[in-house]
Amino acid sequence: MSKVMADLAALLVLGEPRRQEIMETLRHGECTVGQITDRLELSQPGVSKHLKVLKDAGLVESRADGPRRLYRIRPEPLLELEEWLAAYRQLWDS
Repeated sequence: MSKVMADLAALLVLGEPRRQEIMETLRHGECTVGQITDRLELSQPGVSKHLKVLKDAGLVESRADGPRRLYRIRPEPLLELEEWLAAYRQLWDS
C-alpha cells in the first residue's frame, strides 16, 4: 500500500466517532478493553471490534500483561498523517 493510501486509510478509520473516543481515551495512556468499556460505557464486543480495526490500521498496538492485553496508541502513523496534512495546511491558514 502506498503512503498516501495508508494515510487515507487511517483517516477513514479515524472518521468513526467511537474510534475517535477510543483514541482519545488511549491518548492518556495504556488501557485494557475493560477500562475502555467502563470509561466510554460501550459494550465489550463493540470496543474489541473497534480496537481490531484500529490495530489493523496500525494506529494502536497491544501488549500482554499477564492475562490482560493493554492497548496504546502508536504515534508513528499519526505523525505520518500530520505530515501528509501539512501539505494542505496553506488551504486553511489562508
